[in-house]
Amino acid sequence: MFVQSPKNLALAGGCLFACACATYPDRTQRALGDFQGGQLTRAQDAYADPHTTGSPFLAGAESGTVALAAGNWDGAIKSFGAAVDEVRETERSALISPESLGETVLSFTINEGARRYEGEGYERVLLHASLATAYLAKGDLEGARVEVKRSNALLESEEALYKKEYKAGGFGHFLSAVTYELEGQLDDAWIDYDRMRKKGVGTELAGRALARIAKKTHREDDLGPDAASFADTEEPDGSSSVVVIAAVGLAPFKKAGTLPIPTESGILQWSIPIYESRPQPVSGLELSVAGGNRSVRTVTVEDLGRVARENLEDRIAWLIAKSTVRAFLKRELTRKLEDEMGILGRIAGDVFAFVSERADLRCWQTLPDSLQAARVFLPAGRNELRLKALGGEEQDLGTFETTPGETMFVIARTIGSKLYAYPIGGRRVTTEPTPTAAPAATP
Repeated sequence: MFVQSPKNLALAGGCLFACACATYPDRTQRALGDFQGGQLTRAQDAYADPHTTGSPFLAGAESGTVALAAGNWDGAIKSFGAAVDEVRETERSALISPESLGETVLSFTINEGARRYEGEGYERVLLHASLATAYLAKGDLEGARVEVKRSNALLESEEALYKKEYKAGGFGHFLSAVTYELEGQLDDAWIDYDRMRKKGVGTELAGRALARIAKKTHREDDLGPDAASFADTEEPDGSSSVVVIAAVGLAPFKKAGTLPIPTESGILQWSIPIYESRPQPVSGLELSVAGGNRSVRTVTVEDLGRVARENLEDRIAWLIAKSTVRAFLKRELTRKLEDEMGILGRIAGDVFAFVSERADLRCWQTLPDSLQAARVFLPAGRNELRLKALGGEEQDLGTFETTPGETMFVIARTIGSKLYAYPIGGRRVTTEPTPTAAPAATP
């Protein structure tokens, strides 16, 4: 029995009102517009406001991503940390038993948007990878490595749940490998680069790194039959290097796929989320040295658009099952209302079913479409660096002086055609203007 009194009918009306609230894309439209328009401080403040997202997890994830784009490493760590705190128990359960995630996915509510949002599995994986990026920017290699390990463990839990291997995790493996290289732990770096190669993510970048490490550690025989395809493996004596870590574009967003079917006893309605791609004007980045012939283009180490779609496809059967159960329950509610109130009850039930069965459109919308990386070796000393978004803006990073064996980083983000880039390390060389000669004295 679903409705037995006017009081219960009032409760149903209250649910109807709640379900009629704005969707996540509607509530965050202004914040996303500020992010895309370059108003990063305003966007970060808006996303940090819990009223904007209606989700503590998304408030931390979205505002942290904006902070990364703005080069605000401390702000990113604070926001991402708050999101981690929100889902800590879910992560703990997932690492102990991946099946517990399935129970969460199958939990039923009158509307998908009414449940507490703790991120999709791949979003929680990327949350820790994003934290690792912020720690790396701060020079905290240990903090970065801890977050990468957590990210990889959560990815393995997702793969165990869906009984498949995602072509993902390349970004985490790359960050881990680079931090190991910086500390001289080449055997550990080899493991992460080799994982990238085996997964088929960022293979060009990983292959060159493996060949470079193999030469130093005399492991050429471990490269396998494709060793000859690795190019540009030379690391000149006394050289320094620049590593580019780039978040490119905007990931796809969710929209509703809805199918209402009128029946004699009320409306049956199914509604599930589907992803739609955004335009991606920038394909990658190119780092070049002014006045020299050395340049390098980034390669994709994580295709987030593809990962998001694949993750949703793995959950779609569960989402359809939940929507189906709710559809029949709401039709029974309509029958009861019609028995008690006649045609007005039938109308109220149909309207309730139509409005309340909405797809959950919440997602981490400031994520990039892809994560890319590159590395170039340069003669130690002074080098003038430029970074170009292929299809977008170009930026003079400045002139930097490096010592032999030193590694600089450039952390970049593209949004539309806009480019934000932050060099880390080295010593910036300020070119002093040539003094103007004083006028000759008049005899």
